[in-house]
Amino acid sequence: MTHETIHPSGWLPAKGYANGMLTKDGTLHIGGQIGWDENKQIVEGGFIPQMTQALRNIAAIVETAGGQISDVTRLTWFVTNKAEYVAHQAEVGRAYRDVFGKHFPAMSMIIVSGLVEDDALIEIEATAHIGDFALGS
Repeated sequence: MTHETIHPSGWLPAKGYANGMLTKDGTLHIGGQIGWDENKQIVEGGFIPQMTQALRNIAAIVETAGGQISDVTRLTWFVTNKAEYVAHQAEVGRAYRDVFGKHFPAMSMIIVSGLVEDDALIEIEATAHIGDFALGS
């Protein structure tokens, strides 16, 4: 096997995609995470709660693969409303630190006109490097 699908226990099954793919060399590719919970329900409250949930989802996938937040090396953010993001910079920073602490991987942000889930305001992809993780162990 050259890769393993990573799916946190208790989450509803993924359909047509994988939450995470762990390669034999320990690289974990995490598909875009939005602000929905393990039951695929978008969290209420707007941008900041959705951002926090997306980051928590990334953390859960990393931990399921045997890693920790500090193993995340890249985040790509897809945001539907630049003005809302800019207007809430202080809250963005606090919410980010609540999940990622003082770990700041390489990041990019792309402003998009929409996401596949109509109620999603943000989607975040990640890459992590999980030490010497051996598949199937």
